Amino acid sequence: MERMIIFCVLFFCASMVLPAAPQKAMKYRQLVKTIEQLEAVVKDKDVELLHTPENPVDECLFTAVTCFQNGILKLQPKTSQINSTFIKTVNILKKPILKDSGKQCESSCESYTKKLPKEFLKSFAKLMKKVI
Repeated sequence: MERMIIFCVLFFCASMVLPAAPQKAMKYRQLVKTIEQLEAVVKDKDVELLHTPENPVDECLFTAVTCFQNGILKLQPKTSQINSTFIKTVNILKKPILKDSGKQCESSCESYTKKLPKEFLKSFAKLMKKVI
């Protein structure tokens, strides 16, 4: 009887842990799609260049994502006709994506090279794919 109860408890715990991982991966995949949608509507000429983290080490992932989120706020839509879509997309990407690991990262946003908005977004999508 005790073995049966222990088995049921272990089975229940395992069934609760497994769905969490695919759900997070699905969230990140959706964020990649959102970033790719933003690429199509972002202004890429006569704009401010943005600090673009590339290939950050694992302990700097949180800092890199934060840099991208700060850069997203500086983007501009191509035309005023797509402004509402642009604002909705930016609002999705402003929400917290990763939890702070607590590890210290030696690099700051300003230490990364500046790139055009479309290159910035491609690097952001690449980073999110790495996180998945």
